[in-house]
Amino acid sequence: MEFTAWYLIAGGVLVVMALAGSLVKRLPLTPSMLYLALGIVLDPSGVNLIRVEPIRDAMLIERLSELAVIISLFTAGLKLRTPLNDARWRLPIQLASLSMIVTVALITLAGVTLLGLPLGAAILLGAILAPTDPVLASEVQVAAPEDRDRLRFSLTGEAGFNDGTAFPFVMLGLGVLGLRDLGSAGWRWVVVDVLWAIAAGLIIGWLSGRLVGKLVLYLRRRHKEAVGLDDFLSLGLLALSYGAAVSVHAYGFLAVFAAGLALGQIEGQPAGEAAPPPLDVAAAADASKKEEVATHPDTAHAYMAQAVLGFNEQLERIAEVAMVILLGGMLIVPGWLQVAWFVPLLLCVIRPLAVWAGTVSTRATTLQRGLLGWFGIRGIGSIYYLTYAIAAGMDPATASRLTAITFVVVAASITVHGISVTPLMNMYGKRMDARRTKNASPPTPARV
Repeated sequence: MEFTAWYLIAGGVLVVMALAGSLVKRLPLTPSMLYLALGIVLDPSGVNLIRVEPIRDAMLIERLSELAVIISLFTAGLKLRTPLNDARWRLPIQLASLSMIVTVALITLAGVTLLGLPLGAAILLGAILAPTDPVLASEVQVAAPEDRDRLRFSLTGEAGFNDGTAFPFVMLGLGVLGLRDLGSAGWRWVVVDVLWAIAAGLIIGWLSGRLVGKLVLYLRRRHKEAVGLDDFLSLGLLALSYGAAVSVHAYGFLAVFAAGLALGQIEGQPAGEAAPPPLDVAAAADASKKEEVATHPDTAHAYMAQAVLGFNEQLERIAEVAMVILLGGMLIVPGWLQVAWFVPLLLCVIRPLAVWAGTVSTRATTLQRGLLGWFGIRGIGSIYYLTYAIAAGMDPATASRLTAITFVVVAASITVHGISVTPLMNMYGKRMDARRTKNASPPTPARV
């Protein structure tokens, strides 16, 4: 009967969201808020259908959240088709590096002085909560591959990069707790966990996306082969890049993001002189002659990127449903009320300070900096890092405290950011439209 109940619940949720999706977009709500509420109803204190415990089942949750994050990172990479030499890349890179370091440092300081955590656990907490989330941030990410808005582009790029750049701090925290070898004076951490793992992850992912993408385009353009099954191409490239990176002790999260980025960047290099824009290609392919569009020298690159992106966006939505419902089912953990005060400290003080530090010398406007500081959405990536640390052997008492803090932060982020995203992004859109209109209007002629 329990298995049958899951069929009914899953079917009902998917049908309701499909029918009410446009209504939800107009309200100060996000789908994640509804999934979280459903998970709370299904937990042991409700109808008792979700019986997963974060510490006991850490390895299971780690694998599920890992899958959700790598799908979302690959999707984020596919969306970012701005050339790498464009100045817009500076802001997300600074957010994922400088702002990340400031965030970890401030959370570590709060963890030691205010939460009474040991230094290693405080560093771990910083690494767990520092990365913004690519899974739950779709409402503030780039709306389409051709979207060049600085705010959306920066939030998407930051989420893509910092789910990998947080890993060195996870390793550092585990090392300070005695669960990982940092080497004499920390040399192993610097050389292996920072320099090698980051660089190798990015290079492996970029080469994987580039080589696979070029091979597919060559077969399609020259031989009319390898057409169709773009979903297999997507899953295969995702698995290959992640597996190759992890097998050489590099960061797989950075690899899949770089693979998606490389595959999407191929679209900017048409073989002909007059390639149509991505949306025109997708419309032509939907209407008729898919094979012709997929193999034509001027459209093959755009068709491939659009097809892979469309498939991954569907996977991303399914992963979001599963993981947020699961979070709701585990949300009531011991001690969460005692640490709820940490939420406003993180979201309203630490995140804005870190963003300010990372955007001082950039061209972001005051409004964009304010929204960048607010939309530091925490989510599935934090759950992954938490369960990764628990599975690495963290003691149960420390694991319980970090779990309570992480879960209350993620749940609060889903709620407060979900309520505020629609009005704030609508306001931002109107401000930017007005600014563009003002800049485009002809100057008032001078009086004689």
